Amino acid sequence: MPNVRPLNKKKYGISKHAFGTAYSYCLQYPEWREELGSRTSTVKSPQITGMPGAHNGSDATANLAERRVELREKMHKVEDTVRDAVGDNKSLYEYLLEYVTTEGATFHWMKQKGIPCERTYFYEVRRYFYYLMAHRI
Repeated sequence: MPNVRPLNKKKYGISKHAFGTAYSYCLQYPEWREELGSRTSTVKSPQITGMPGAHNGSDATANLAERRVELREKMHKVEDTVRDAVGDNKSLYEYLLEYVTTEGATFHWMKQKGIPCERTYFYEVRRYFYYLMAHRI
């Protein structure tokens, strides 16, 4: 977590390790989205090794469906937490989601993208997001 300061434990009641877990969890969001978009087929080419193969009875379609459900639930958890953190300020949703799922994101970068609030308010919402996220995972 380069240059990322954890939350104030006295104010938010979560340790720096809980913050680190929430921070790292959210950074996996782009990986989940990519995997969800690319893993759509269970058809695989057979591997010819010259060795007899055993059929373990696993269902590739069911395994894929379970993995896709798991990925979607993780993504929904991050998205729902962002929605809860921004509250009535719906215009912040896309900015906060991008901020918490992009490593190295800064407020300056968000400001260049047109974020509709000031630094102090944004960082307060961000801290609240990580507080909520730490309690949900």
